[in-house]
Amino acid sequence: MLSTPKPLIYLASASPRRSALLTQIGIAHRVRPADIDEQSLPAEAPRDYVTRLARTKAQTLWDALEPAERLPVLGSDTTVALGGDILGKPRDRADGLQMLSRLSDRTHQVFTSVALCHREGCDLRLSSSEVTFRSLDATEIAAYWDTGEAADKAGGYAIQGLAAVFIERLSGSYSGIMGLPLFETAELLRLIGWQLSAGAATADTATPLAFGGARG
Repeated sequence: MLSTPKPLIYLASASPRRSALLTQIGIAHRVRPADIDEQSLPAEAPRDYVTRLARTKAQTLWDALEPAERLPVLGSDTTVALGGDILGKPRDRADGLQMLSRLSDRTHQVFTSVALCHREGCDLRLSSSEVTFRSLDATEIAAYWDTGEAADKAGGYAIQGLAAVFIERLSGSYSGIMGLPLFETAELLRLIGWQLSAGAATADTATPLAFGGARG
């Protein structure tokens, strides 16, 4: 009988994309979504919004864990920003169509914040990227929405899906635009002892992280 790998961390998110990205770099994890209020605050800047939510997700789950089950907790949040406006997940079809129309033939920013809570505190990183859409017409915007791909995505699109054909250029982190910037995530994990190696490159060989080492 195959044993289940012992997780290195908890992922405080239900996003299958974030889970897949962690698996990509060999981070064994257990998904434990944190239920929080994701509404933005009045006049809150997009980068402040995602940083607050990432920290809140991680801290909420960390605080809820019993001492015996405490492993590092990773929280992350992503938003699309256009002209200072936060474009979160579309409320409905009309909202989704409007978002895509606003993004058409313009450059927008994608902010993703990552927070890692552990026994020594809570560390954060922020990824900022720019994405330029080509001009989109109303027919293809409607056809894209009707695929169902955009309904639960910040900004109303998924870069790793059909919306890839809309993107003229991008600058920044592809994985960050997907929802979990792997460079910044690896930086956080290294703070608590993780390092990429042949022995840790797959979830099957992962071992728990050590604490108390030198901090960068």
